[in-house]
Amino acid sequence: MRVALFITCFNDTLFPETGKAVVRILERLGVEVDFPVDQTCCGQMHSNSGYGLEVVPLVRRFVRVFADAETIVTPSGSCASMVVDHYERLAKLAGDEALAAQVGGLIPRVHEFSTFVADELGVEDVGARFPYRVVYHPACHATRLMRVGDAPLRLLRGVEGLELVDLPDAATCCGFGGTFSVKNQAVSTAMMADKLTNIMATGAEVCTAVDNSCLMHIGGGLARLNAGIDVLHLAEILAAGSVN
Repeated sequence: MRVALFITCFNDTLFPETGKAVVRILERLGVEVDFPVDQTCCGQMHSNSGYGLEVVPLVRRFVRVFADAETIVTPSGSCASMVVDHYERLAKLAGDEALAAQVGGLIPRVHEFSTFVADELGVEDVGARFPYRVVYHPACHATRLMRVGDAPLRLLRGVEGLELVDLPDAATCCGFGGTFSVKNQAVSTAMMADKLTNIMATGAEVCTAVDNSCLMHIGGGLARLNAGIDVLHLAEILAAGSVN
């Protein structure tokens, strides 16, 4: 099988190790990985700020860059949901029915990383070893829009030495929400405070998620509290300490 990696600009710029981890895992599972170098921002930030029509050139670019990809995998439920849930609507908003049809044909090929591994490949033990106490934060877009379900948890349970602990009030948003955290700083900070309290109550050494955007927000809060809890994307945990 051959897949195209949609790394997202956020990961490419701030968290490149996540993309490297995804490649290591997929190649370990016998999957060939392409990296289309012309890929760029999915336009989520623009759309969230009310600039829907300004996203359309990025929609066209995404369709062009990934047109020949049989399968598209991304380590971001947030960016995946932008493509899956908004691209077709935005193309129609611009009056471009042809583009909307192209997007419609592309959407079934877009997969969030954890569901691709656990559900599409049917693998729950990727041969990882990570001897730490870990808590999983279910990111909003991945959970509610991409419906990743328990795929990340199944993958974490398959990691040798990992102790997975439950997060109280897990489904509550961490408060990041991209531009929400900028435009509604006070509310965002209050939401994060509740999330941090629950994370610290678990006694976890590491907090993980399938979106680095949430982890950046949570990680910043934990660092300011000197909580001694690291944050790592799920892919980085799964790529650690191969036992194969």
